Amino acid sequence: MNIEKLEIVKNRLGFIAALDQSGGSSAKTLEKYGIPASSYNSEEEMFSLIHEMRARVITSPKFNSEHILGTILFYKTMMSKINGEYTSDYLWNQKHIVSFLKVDKGLLDEENGVKLMKPIPDLEEQLDEAVKKNIFGTKMRSVIYTANEKGIEDIVNQQFKFAEIICNKGLVPIIEPEVDINSKDKNEAEHILLEKINNKLTNWDKNKKIMFKFTIPTEDNLYLSLTNNESVVRVVALSGGYDIDTACNLLSKNHNMIASFSRALLEKLNVNQTEEEFNNALESAIIKIYTASIK
Repeated sequence: MNIEKLEIVKNRLGFIAALDQSGGSSAKTLEKYGIPASSYNSEEEMFSLIHEMRARVITSPKFNSEHILGTILFYKTMMSKINGEYTSDYLWNQKHIVSFLKVDKGLLDEENGVKLMKPIPDLEEQLDEAVKKNIFGTKMRSVIYTANEKGIEDIVNQQFKFAEIICNKGLVPIIEPEVDINSKDKNEAEHILLEKINNKLTNWDKNKKIMFKFTIPTEDNLYLSLTNNESVVRVVALSGGYDIDTACNLLSKNHNMIASFSRALLEKLNVNQTEEEFNNALESAIIKIYTASIK
């Protein structure tokens, strides 16, 4: 594990930019960016366009380590280059920003009020490649819809099972058990989730560093106690479908929780903007998210 990167992720002021839209969400991201599905004819063309969008974001002078400490990448982004360097190397060498890799393969059908992750048969290969590409950590997402104790326990067990494999490779996993913002019993589900996580942490090897990415909780500072755990590097928040102003307002009420936003970061960007318009829109989003993250 790179000690300098660990220090940055643990202590630097800022937030983590989530640029890890996968096959299932890339088309929607491009459409919001002003590129309709009729503009491309294959998945490869779609991924090429999404990489161009991400490269435009990452190379913007407004996207820098003054406000951003890390970026979550999709596998194809990790394997692609920006200005002649692999994306993670460009981010580190040119911006001094740490990279994470999304490793999950999407979600299974809902059962017991949750969606577990699909199997990840190539996890070892992904992790080996991530190490070669100087990636610091990983991210994997599950979703909770109801306060079903069995389902939530299954999610926590699965997340920690994969987390141990990732830690053994010298990487820091971001465990992301998202609670759907529209859940009718969101607060109850979040309390069950915290209980199950604390149970796991009781016997967790403190030398195996982990992170958590949560939906912004209904009860302010619900997850604050986790930030005092020796094995927890950082607790971050997802925007979860909230618009940027709502997400930032809610986040600002939670101490020691920083943003890891995707949709909220990109929502005002458009392919047809001039460079000045694009950079100004990106800067506006970055400043809002950064300010909410450091309150």
